[in-house]
Amino acid sequence: MNILLFLITGGIIGWIASLIMRTDARQGIVLNIIVGVAGSALGGFLIGPMVGVPALNQHGGLSLSAAAVSLGGALILLAVWSLVSRGRIR
Repeated sequence: MNILLFLITGGIIGWIASLIMRTDARQGIVLNIIVGVAGSALGGFLIGPMVGVPALNQHGGLSLSAAAVSLGGALILLAVWSLVSRGRIR
């Protein structure tokens, strides 16, 4: 059950990040889930220790602050991907 909840929240986080970064037209639901899950892991490793909040994929999970950490990781992931693929951040 936790995996299903994690995939659903990862999809929502990835979708919100793609709306903010204006990449939603190029992404489908599968890529939104991948961005959300990978962004949650990235946010847990980079942002989480700085602010003392675990990401959604770490123990202690589902809260507004954990969702914000995961969203930050997803935004970083999309910005790096945009920078690598296009040479600039949109």
